[in-house]
Amino acid sequence: MSQDLHALEQWASVLLAKLSDSERRKLLGTMARDLRRSQQKRVTAQRNPDGSSFVPRKPKDLRGKKGRVKTKMFTKLKTARYLRTENNAGGFSIGFVGRVGRIARIHQYGLRDRPAKGQADVQYDTRELLGFSGDELDTIRNALIDHLAG
Repeated sequence: MSQDLHALEQWASVLLAKLSDSERRKLLGTMARDLRRSQQKRVTAQRNPDGSSFVPRKPKDLRGKKGRVKTKMFTKLKTARYLRTENNAGGFSIGFVGRVGRIARIHQYGLRDRPAKGQADVQYDTRELLGFSGDELDTIRNALIDHLAG
């Protein structure tokens, strides 16, 4: 996947260099928005970029009881408030801001963390919140072609 992204980056950089700064900024802004939406949909579906499911939460005593509400992971984390896009004439980025950035990084890479004071460290499973799937790479490629075509 990394090779596909690198090849796309080389191909797109040549075409983007031909655009003016304002056109490039506008194009990258729409690409960033579309990419953020697809990342949000993927997190809602609880899927990694390769299409596999997130590792489920570890069971707690309260979740199995009758009448309890079962919530999906990362419901607030995927909102536009926390999942931000930044773009300029040089490129765009999508990432988490603030305190939730730390939480996202722990789950993205499967790191250890202490959930609350006085509790022992917990090893979290890897759940890739951000990443490129093949469809997203195609979306970027098609958006660039459509913009250049007119």
